[in-house]
Amino acid sequence: MTRLFGDEGRQYTKFVFWSMQEKRVFVHESSIIDEGALIGEGTSIWHFCHIMATARVGRFCNIGQNVFVDRDVVIGDGVKIQNNVSLYKGVFVSDGVFIGPSVVFTNVLNPRSFVDRKASFKNTTIGKGASLGANATILCGIDIGSFAMVGAGAVVVSSVPTFALVVGNPAIQIGWVTETGISIHFNGAGEFFCAEENQVYAIENQVVYKK
Repeated sequence: MTRLFGDEGRQYTKFVFWSMQEKRVFVHESSIIDEGALIGEGTSIWHFCHIMATARVGRFCNIGQNVFVDRDVVIGDGVKIQNNVSLYKGVFVSDGVFIGPSVVFTNVLNPRSFVDRKASFKNTTIGKGASLGANATILCGIDIGSFAMVGAGAVVVSSVPTFALVVGNPAIQIGWVTETGISIHFNGAGEFFCAEENQVYAIENQVVYKK
C-alpha cells in the first residue's frame, strides 16, 4: 500500500497498482484505507468510506458510500453494506450478510461522554446470510441468527434466532423466513416446503432447521 495526499493535504490510502490488478479491489479515491487493514479480492469500496487499521473486509463485498469500519471489525465474504453505516469495534459480520442504508450499531450499553468505557465494549455478531433493514438499530451484546431478517426501522434489543423475522420498537418476532427470505407457514406437522429452494423446513421447540 502507498500513501498519497490530496490537493488540500487530505491523506488517502490507496492500493499500489499491482495489488489493484491482482486482487481486483476497487477503492474510490475519496475513501481512506488505513495501513494494516485487510481487503479481500473482488471487493468494491465506494465514496467517502474509512476502513481503519486491523479491520478485515472479506472477498467480493460491496461497501456503499460513507461507511465507517472500526479497528478489529471483521466482515465476511459476499457482504453488502449500504450507504451511511458505521461498524464499531466489537461488530462481527458473517458471510453473505445484507446491511441496509443507515443501519446503526452500538458497542456500549450505558455511554457517557465523560466516562471511558472502552474496556466494557460489547460484541455483536451478525450470522450468515442475515438481512438488516434500512434504519434498523442493533444494540450491542447480542447475536443476530443466520438468515434472520430484521425489518426496516426495527430497534433490536435482544438476540434474534436463526431464520426469525423481527420488526418494531422494541423488535419482536412476528414469524420465520427461509434462507432466501420467503415467509414460512408451518403445517400441522410443523413443516414447510419452500418451492424456490426445493427444501423442507421444520420447527421443533421453537428452533427452525432444514430437513
